[in-house]
Amino acid sequence: MADHYEVLGVARDATTDDIKKAYRRLARQLHPDVNPGADASERFKSVTHAYDVLSDAKQRDNYDRGGNGRSGGGGGFDAGNFGNFGDIFETFFGGGGTSRGPKSRRDRGQDALVRVELDLDEIIFGTHRDLEVDTAVLCASCSGTCCQPGTSPVTCDICHGTGSIQRAVRSLLGNVMTSSPCGSCRGYGTIIATPCVTCQGQGRVRARRTVPVDIPAGVDTGLRLQMPGSGEAGPAGGPNGDLYLEMKVRHHDVFSRDGDDLLATLEVPMTDAILGTTATVKALDGDIAVEVRAGVQSAEVITIKDRGVTRLRGNGRGDLKIGVHVATPTRLDHKERELIEAFAARHKSPAPTLSAVQQGLFSKLRDRFRG
Repeated sequence: MADHYEVLGVARDATTDDIKKAYRRLARQLHPDVNPGADASERFKSVTHAYDVLSDAKQRDNYDRGGNGRSGGGGGFDAGNFGNFGDIFETFFGGGGTSRGPKSRRDRGQDALVRVELDLDEIIFGTHRDLEVDTAVLCASCSGTCCQPGTSPVTCDICHGTGSIQRAVRSLLGNVMTSSPCGSCRGYGTIIATPCVTCQGQGRVRARRTVPVDIPAGVDTGLRLQMPGSGEAGPAGGPNGDLYLEMKVRHHDVFSRDGDDLLATLEVPMTDAILGTTATVKALDGDIAVEVRAGVQSAEVITIKDRGVTRLRGNGRGDLKIGVHVATPTRLDHKERELIEAFAARHKSPAPTLSAVQQGLFSKLRDRFRG
């Protein structure tokens, strides 16, 4: 095996700078991009291996002691190391002399976002909407080819269909071949000589289209539904992006929502609160008979099972929770006042007093309505 010092042409007591200068000088002469000969390629491998060994202090010391110069993690030239050397050239010179082929005109379309407003009654069981969306659609004239019907793209006569141009660039190691996108075809390898007049060579046009949507029950404000492949058409017939639907539930004057439950307030006259009654109320999905017990108090809650919102990810429905508000009359005629006074005289009640704070659903209902 040739002596590493002789391969580089330096003395055995050469400094690190001497070894580096010798390697650069030989590499400029022997690099495959500059000197493609087989003999030069073999010499370049030897020079690179010698430099790898002698430029590392530990490997050089081992070599001087009679070792093979491969201790401490290697350093011999092989295909993998040569590939890494090529990667360095690609980093600094934009391709290292290799071409990766022309790029495609086809690309994925962008995603689209549409906001959908719903009424509270629509989310109980879900609903269907036909949404009008202004978006990019496939050009009907050229079907995404970007060319005028009856024509097709032609091979670029500058890069000959490769999509890139090879150039020689002077560098530390001499002239190095680099690759850059072709300026004539912009890297596509082909040129559209006769663009489609409808889409101006884009393969897609702006249009309003109808998107049928089945909105599931139980959605809430802020929830987004994804419809894969329903977004904008891609350039040159590329695949569609996705369509996202963002839900917004409109405010309702009577009912509000708490998770899967519906909340409402029932105003009960004082006499009905005393004697009890049955009230028929109009819910979002039909009439409901509500039993009001005799002696009901304000802030009590009447729960109607399974008359709330259908659960989004599950079975069944939430409940309808009705907070009772006992309405006290503010105006009484003479006869009514006498009757109330007689009732008060017969029913001796304790004097009004402060009681413990009652935390319940009704206060939550009241706060929601005030908000």
